[in-house]
Amino acid sequence: MTLSMKNDAKDDATRHGLALAPTSDLIAPLLVTLVVAVLVVGTVLARRRGYGIGGETIVRCSQNHLFTTLWIPGASFKAVRLGAKRFQRCPVGRHWSLVTPVRAEDLTEEEEQAAAAVHDAHIP
Repeated sequence: MTLSMKNDAKDDATRHGLALAPTSDLIAPLLVTLVVAVLVVGTVLARRRGYGIGGETIVRCSQNHLFTTLWIPGASFKAVRLGAKRFQRCPVGRHWSLVTPVRAEDLTEEEEQAAAAVHDAHIP
């Protein structure tokens, strides 16, 4: 098939309203839009369930220590993201551990105050 025959086939498809496969120019923006939408929806759902995702968040390590960390969906500067958990350093026990967000309503006032008093390393 010559180049002119390929162009004629594309012109025929366009004239008859047939959709062509998306070009690579469209794939990247669509993918970015999809990822952002998933992160936004996930953040909104987590906040509705009482988790402080999307900012300063109270978390619990695997040894039940409570502390506050910066939790930004889709980004991780101090931890390895593993779905709803993260592997990061616990400043209370000074160890590396899996941490999970905690709903404030599941904590006593004392636990909430203790978690607010201990923050992991700040991002410079």
